[in-house]
Amino acid sequence: MTGPGARGPARVRPGLAGAPDRVDLLVVGLGVTGAGVALDAATRGLTVLAVDAHDLAFGTSRWSSKLVHGGLRYLAHGQLGVARESAVERGVLMETTAPHLTRSLPMLLPLTGGVSRRQATLAAAGLRAGDALRAVAGTSATTLPRTRRVTRDRALDLAPALRRSGLRGALLGWDGQLEDDARLVTCLARTAVAHGAVVRTRARVVSATGTGAVLRDERNGEVHRVSARAVVNATGVWAGSVSPEVRLKPSRGTHLVLRSATLPGLASALTVPVPGTTSRFVLVLPQPDGTVHVGLTDEETDGPLPDVPEPSEGEVDFLLDVVSTVLEVPVGRADVVGAYAGLRPLLDADGATADLSRRHAVLTSPTGVVTVVGGKLTTYRRMAEDAVDAVGLATAPCRTRTLPLLGAASRADLARLDAPPRLVRRFGTEAAFVLADAVEVTGLGEAELLAPGPQAVTLAELVFGVTHEGAADVDDLLDRRTRVGLVPEDRARALPMAQRALLLARREQGQAPPTGDPGPTS
Repeated sequence: MTGPGARGPARVRPGLAGAPDRVDLLVVGLGVTGAGVALDAATRGLTVLAVDAHDLAFGTSRWSSKLVHGGLRYLAHGQLGVARESAVERGVLMETTAPHLTRSLPMLLPLTGGVSRRQATLAAAGLRAGDALRAVAGTSATTLPRTRRVTRDRALDLAPALRRSGLRGALLGWDGQLEDDARLVTCLARTAVAHGAVVRTRARVVSATGTGAVLRDERNGEVHRVSARAVVNATGVWAGSVSPEVRLKPSRGTHLVLRSATLPGLASALTVPVPGTTSRFVLVLPQPDGTVHVGLTDEETDGPLPDVPEPSEGEVDFLLDVVSTVLEVPVGRADVVGAYAGLRPLLDADGATADLSRRHAVLTSPTGVVTVVGGKLTTYRRMAEDAVDAVGLATAPCRTRTLPLLGAASRADLARLDAPPRLVRRFGTEAAFVLADAVEVTGLGEAELLAPGPQAVTLAELVFGVTHEGAADVDDLLDRRTRVGLVPEDRARALPMAQRALLLARREQGQAPPTGDPGPTS
């Protein structure tokens, strides 16, 4: 079973060749929000062109904690509306739109000597409030089990690396986890295409008003003018470059990447209290690719915004120090095999960025451009719905709350698929199609296409990344279609596989093989 139009129409393409010059809606930015806007508008019958100067998930959307967060943190800050919205959207993602890309994640809060009984009582009350949010949102307890307290021995079963001295048990809660944030964006973009949207990367907006834009193809410099009945600016922290009146206060969040062998046997995430605080935590998050992510920070940023933010030395030390408070063997710099940072697009207001609301806003500029900004990955669908409503062109109601993405199916149906497990995890019901497409394109056998490379990445999915997901170079393949690039050592080892995938796919598409390397490698 494949999604609608998977072989032909559901293809993202780089560049502007053949792009329409007149549409109902032009969407600028292809992070999770922009891709969500393109899908929402297309399913309401609007003609849509969605563009990004770089690539799918190039910005903030690929630098998250890869959680489908239920909003517990926002309860602690009194943001009840944001917390409820998060819980509702988590349930939609996990049970309807993307069960194939989500899973329940046990979250263990160790009750160590550094956690007083009062703090433990407050934490338990917070987790029970999270259970209430789940129930209010209508999410099944089968999807996300209820919070409970576990014994010291059970805590050590789930996290053998915990410090034994002073450990008196743990609180066990549950949240949602994504297979990968960039994969969600890619799936959204292809689903939008399957419903009629045109999605193009390497297409930069030179200027825009509420009635259209001048675009430049970043591959060949050609200029393309498009007229539109409306324009949505979904460029996140870069929203001011399209609509200068938008004022943001970006906040940097940093994660570290460890090998799973650093914390052997870790079967749950860890929620580690920041010493001296009552509502700040550092998370230790095991990933399906054999790495562990540790994060995150919340640091104000000033000055020009980089395309790819860099973690600071202070943030690295802070994360290592906090996590080590609960471990038998502290983690150090030598254990860090990668690190990444993202910028949150917070609306400017007085106060520290950690205290700013994560609520989104939809703003209309004097030139008529509609900007959607703020929010967070979990609530992308609601942000997109509000943006399309604000545009005022759609005559049909929003459909995305009940619309499965390409590859989606119930977990029971996914478990019965006769397809490679890694591909099922990343493509759902399209897994067999991804493999069959790679066989057809390359002429290679399944064994060669499925041979695992670094972090278990396969040639089959890399080829599909070019033929259907718009990957134009090795950066797209290693840093966004897969996340091998989060570990520089693995990235270097995977580079020949990515280059080979580009050559094979381009040959099938009738393109001349590139001279030299098939794209930048930095």
